[in-house]
Amino acid sequence: MFWKFKKQFDTIFVDSNSADFHIEESVNVILSPSLYWVKKVDLPIKSLREVKPLLESLFEDSLPEGRYSYVAYKFGEEYFIFAYEDKYILDLLAQKGLPASKINGVYFAQNEFLHLEEAKKIDANHVLLVKDDIVIVLPAKFSKTQNMLDAKDVKLSKHRVTLKQFGHILNVKSLYTIIALFVVLLLLVTTEYSMTLHKIEKLQTDRENIFQKYSLKPTMMQNRSLLKGYEESYTRQMQLRKIIAVVLGMHLNPKHKIKFIGYQNRKVTVSYSGLTKGDERYIETYFKSKSLHYSAKYKNNIWYVEVKL
Repeated sequence: MFWKFKKQFDTIFVDSNSADFHIEESVNVILSPSLYWVKKVDLPIKSLREVKPLLESLFEDSLPEGRYSYVAYKFGEEYFIFAYEDKYILDLLAQKGLPASKINGVYFAQNEFLHLEEAKKIDANHVLLVKDDIVIVLPAKFSKTQNMLDAKDVKLSKHRVTLKQFGHILNVKSLYTIIALFVVLLLLVTTEYSMTLHKIEKLQTDRENIFQKYSLKPTMMQNRSLLKGYEESYTRQMQLRKIIAVVLGMHLNPKHKIKFIGYQNRKVTVSYSGLTKGDERYIETYFKSKSLHYSAKYKNNIWYVEVKL
């Protein structure tokens, strides 16, 4: 059988005037009243959850300027409320040889020494005592005690404090503002994404309707090939129309006539009748003025012209 024991940590008391510490293992830290602000208040509120949103306002105008965290504990029918600066405390602890990595838990002296029966010295010049249920630090001249405070044997309460290492960068209001902005941004992105999906779906539907209406091929590659064929055919048709326009636009001598015009295998063939040898020159001059490239031959009083597209 194996027994699992909870690890025990030494407990030390830390004041702003404490000497530096030299520790090897993690420790629990009890913070002196000089490191936080505390009030005992009587509120017409039964739930601790309802008290927490009021804490900042309850300390209003009683704290120096800074970034504070707030916490509250029930004390009979009343409440202890606390304000403290995370960064200030963490920096002080680090300066005194207590880095955050070596701290197991942090506690307020208010909770751990509330039932202190007599004053205790914390150093040569200061004492810790309880007055009207509030744990305070006073100059040593206000007490004749010679007993030193010993935190090692203190049975720690459940009121552990969480120090935020980045609390000085963002306060709660700023964090809520950032979260709200993030939510708004997320909604905008989601809306934009939804609209984009809708547009894509509509384009897909329109595309399918167009394909169906014009009996297009199922793939874009096939349609591009089909378009290329149509473009080549269109180019040939325009060339053919130009050649025919040139041929028919020429004024022939009354004795000269166009006997035949034909198109086959991308060739336009024209034959002229009534021409004697040499009469074709004025026709050639006309063709050249229209930049028409051709080949010709004369046979049996017929002049044959062939134009390739």
